[in-house]
Parts: sequence; C-alpha cells; structure tokens
Amino acid sequence: MAADLKNDYSEIKGFSVRNMQCMIQFFNEYNQELTMVKGGVFPITQPVVAQLGQYNFALPIKHLSWAHNLILLQQVKDIRARYWYMVQSITSHWSKRYLQEAIKLDDYGKHGALANNFTETLPVPEANDVKAMLKDPYIFDMLTFTDQYNERDVEIGLVKHVEKFLLEMGAGFAFMGRQYHIEVSGDDYYIDILMYNAFLHRYLVIELKDTEFMPEYIGKLNFYCSAVDDILCREGDNRTIGLLLCKSKDRIKAEYALRDIQKPIGISDYELGQALPKDFRGSLPTIEEIEKELEFNGQ
Repeated sequence: MAADLKNDYSEIKGFSVRNMQCMIQFFNEYNQELTMVKGGVFPITQPVVAQLGQYNFALPIKHLSWAHNLILLQQVKDIRARYWYMVQSITSHWSKRYLQEAIKLDDYGKHGALANNFTETLPVPEANDVKAMLKDPYIFDMLTFTDQYNERDVEIGLVKHVEKFLLEMGAGFAFMGRQYHIEVSGDDYYIDILMYNAFLHRYLVIELKDTEFMPEYIGKLNFYCSAVDDILCREGDNRTIGLLLCKSKDRIKAEYALRDIQKPIGISDYELGQALPKDFRGSLPTIEEIEKELEFNGQ
C-alpha cells in the first residue's frame, strides 16, 4: 500500500511503511464512535467516551500536529493522561521536544498534587490555569550533593542549570533573578528566585527551604507576594503567586497554614539527583581513565 500511494501521489510525502502503520494505529484507537464538534465530525472510540464522559478528544486531536499525536499515541497509554497532555500542548504551545520531555518527567503524575489555596484566592478560570502550571514534586535531577547542603546551594545550582530548571518548571516561564532585591519601607529584602510566566501574565515568587515544611514559612512568602504585586506588577499583570519548595511537607499542616492566607500560594516538595555513595564512587573510573581507554581501543 505504501509503495502504491508513493507512486500515485509522488508529490505528497508521508507514505512510508512506518507512517502507514502509525495511521492504522491512530485509526484503530479513535474510529468507532463518532463525536460531533463544531467544525466537523471526528472519530472517538466508545471506550474513550465511556471512560471520560465530559472529556472530548475530538477537539484537541483536531488542533495537534501529526507528530504530537504520534508521540501521545505511542508513549502515553493512560487515556486520561493522554487527554491532559493534549490540552497542555495546545494551551501552552508545547513543541514536540517539550511534549516528550514533559512525558518523560511525568508532568501528568505531578499535576494538581501540591497543597494550595488557589480556589479560595483566585477566580475559577485563573485558579485552574495556575494549578495546571504547577506540580508536586519538582525533580531537580541536574543537582546532586555528596555532603550537607542548604537552600543557597540549591539556588546556585539551579541558576547554573537554568535551561533544565526552566524545563522542569514548565512552559512559558522566564527567569527574572536569584536573590532578587526589593525594598520595602527603607529595608532590603531578597527573594530566593523570581520568575514570570508569559502565558499567564503573572510573577512567581519561589522560596526554597532545605527542611521539611514549617507553617511560619508562609508568612514570609505572603509578604513577598504582596510586595511584588505593588512594586513590580504593571498594567496587564495578574496577581503574583507564591511557591514554597520544601524537602517534604505534612499536607494537613500545609492546608492549615494556607487556610486564611489571602495571597495565592502553593507548597510543593522538591527532589534532587541521587549522589553516589562515597565507597561506590571510588570504584568507578575517572573521566581521564575513560578517555585513555577509548584512545587505546581506537588505535
């Protein structure tokens, strides 16, 4: 079939055997139940309709590229997760590469898990957008520490690996600075990390802690959010949100701490890369030894 189509439609690309197999796979997953949507009729399977109810696969499929659909079809088998990645790809303008990274990092599994007060402090559409933007935990596997470390070490490490840091944070984020200086009533204050999301038009204040969550951390973050709203926000910016990153948290304590806070704040865990045990590290070859071995084998 692929050979015949190539001969008959030589000016059209995409009729390789592999791509034809993908088309058949796509058809088999989405063909049985027709769902009507504005602008046309698109195929949806009966199992999908039965599982998802209010979810409509037709619309995101229509607006995704063939490459995006193939990635989701082949790498995401959970139907709810697939739908979530479809919607995120469209609303956040995810590239093919970004979608693959998001799947690899299990963004769906982290989505919506963080403790937060967004429903109480933001209008419903904004609250949903912010919840979709943040996750729990954040995996900073570009950082490893063999000895004791503190939040300053983590800050410096994230800045050194800012590209991977931005990728883990999600689509639309810009890095504004580490230990970002603001002045309030003549006193100097320094925000651990300040970011801005271009899609949601709002600042994100990040406070890093190298301990488990403590309720008193929220007061400081609430203060910073208020200051950023007054000092940095311009016309068109939405309310600043705060994100507290801790080594761990007790969810009940976190929810109590957020209950009467007026600023939108989320609390998430973060995880660092696993450092090798010292004894094991000593048994591994050094970079120099590996290079010498490669040179020897290449002769």
